[in-house]
Amino acid sequence: MKALLLTSLLAGTFLLSGCVISIDEDSDDGYRVSSGASWEKSEKRNRQYIATASTGVSKASVVDKLGAADFNEMVSNDGDSVQVLYYRTQRVDDDGITTKNECTPLVFVNNKLVGWGELSLAKYL
Repeated sequence: MKALLLTSLLAGTFLLSGCVISIDEDSDDGYRVSSGASWEKSEKRNRQYIATASTGVSKASVVDKLGAADFNEMVSNDGDSVQVLYYRTQRVDDDGITTKNECTPLVFVNNKLVGWGELSLAKYL
């Protein structure tokens, strides 16, 4: 009886176990591969935050709310540190790869948000 119980327990353990593999690859060629449907939630969260954002907010505050940017660029301009964080806000191609044209740029000067979008990007760069 003990042998049957032990065999049943071991067999049940193997039958009920599973394996989940999640791959999220980052590459150095300007693309970021996104996995799963989480991109939809991420895009919605990013759009909602940006729609209610105010200038003067610190970069740290934005990163705390939105997490790491999909793309990050920095340049010095007339003695000011200009940093652009790109957050995905819309899907263009259903290929699982995030590109800059699917992102909204948030522009920071000396770690303070000064604007977002292509007009702001053109003004400060």
